[in-house]
Amino acid sequence: MSTNVESYMTTETQIQHDTGVDESLNPKTDDGRTVGPIDYIFMWIGDGVNLGNMTLGASLIAAGIATLNLVQTMAAAIIAIGIISIIFALNDRLGYRTGIPYVVQLRLSFGLQGSIVSSLLRGIPAIIWYGFQSWIGGTALNEIAKIVTGGAFDSVAICFVVLQLVQIVLSLYGFHAIKWVESLTSIVIMLALLYVFGVLLTSHSEVITEKWVHAQGSWGLPFFAFIMMFMGNYAAIFLSAADYSRELKTGISDAKRGFLYFLPILVAYGATLTIGGMLASATGISNPVKAFAIVVDNSYITLFVSAFIVLGAVAVNMVANIIPPTYVITLLTKMKFKPAVTITGLLGLVSFPWVLVQDSSAKGLGIFILIYSAFLGPIVSILLIEYYVLRKQKVNISDLYKENGPFSGFNPCAMLAMLIGAGAAFIQVELAWIIGLVVSGIAYILLMKYTFKDSKFKKGTIFEK
Repeated sequence: MSTNVESYMTTETQIQHDTGVDESLNPKTDDGRTVGPIDYIFMWIGDGVNLGNMTLGASLIAAGIATLNLVQTMAAAIIAIGIISIIFALNDRLGYRTGIPYVVQLRLSFGLQGSIVSSLLRGIPAIIWYGFQSWIGGTALNEIAKIVTGGAFDSVAICFVVLQLVQIVLSLYGFHAIKWVESLTSIVIMLALLYVFGVLLTSHSEVITEKWVHAQGSWGLPFFAFIMMFMGNYAAIFLSAADYSRELKTGISDAKRGFLYFLPILVAYGATLTIGGMLASATGISNPVKAFAIVVDNSYITLFVSAFIVLGAVAVNMVANIIPPTYVITLLTKMKFKPAVTITGLLGLVSFPWVLVQDSSAKGLGIFILIYSAFLGPIVSILLIEYYVLRKQKVNISDLYKENGPFSGFNPCAMLAMLIGAGAAFIQVELAWIIGLVVSGIAYILLMKYTFKDSKFKKGTIFEK
């Protein structure tokens, strides 16, 4: 982008506070950005090192049979992480340069009313993940309580509720809490996982080698399906990339921001996927918390590991699953940030996360990821095409905040393209994300060019008359 355009963008982001939305949704100024590159790396390590991602690794072992062996798993992971990092750096650019959040970015393609539907498609999966991570953390907290009380206390439900209430309190402090929680937990959890890796390697290497490392696996549909599941796991996060990049200090190039995603995701996912697969191979149990208790047959060590499982659940929720739905609630209800973040936590309590993962299989988690990613792939495709292809990265930010401005109402082209892409994705649900991404992108360009000739959403695009 040229210097003139940069100046234009800066001028247009001086939004007044009478926009009809809570001030938390207004563009972030340079002074309001408190997250540096190192903090950003720790944030994404903290997000990636969690039991949900470990369960994704465990999902490769179903009924004692590995669908992918170790080499295939790592190859799929590296391919997925590379694609994720590129999309992250592309989709975070508008938020990074202008300071707007994802729910406002959506207005560019979908319109003010249309953005309600697309923002809910991001917010609802985040709330379910919020509940799932809290339930996993509650399971670990219950293991701690059983050890401390000598078995007198045993209630995952109570621990789940307690942990959720703690997270609600922490989340009231926004990104200030996220910075210190992530920096603390990411380092300590990685150390704990390295210990567990050592235990598995020394005590269970034969069964892991037999069931996973030397498994036949597949380079066919299961291999590509795992890449899609992996990317689907991140689809919701890189879709709302603006929510994170708007907190990052200015002056960082696109390439460097891509590296700030690639490195921590590679480290975090490499550790969690490997240990998840090893645990499931060694025990036949897909719930990592219960598998830990079997593998680490020492109450003090179990207490230590369980404590950091709890911290891991809190860490990932603080980054990925609290802020996006809170912004959605703030946008839809005009609530202030603190009441909205409290409601987000309460909704996580009633998300029934225990349905996704049973002791014998984590297949439910994989199905959940594939289904919602069928909708998120199309949305990210529409956002990228809108910004880079149709508008050539030129956006009047102040127009996005005008209730009766050029983005009021909804863009029928974006809504139809999203539905077409999602419909195509369900034809082959294992490849839902990539199918939805490609089909919706093509559909959006064609719809914007050939249909709804008088649509105001064509103004400022390459299809403007």
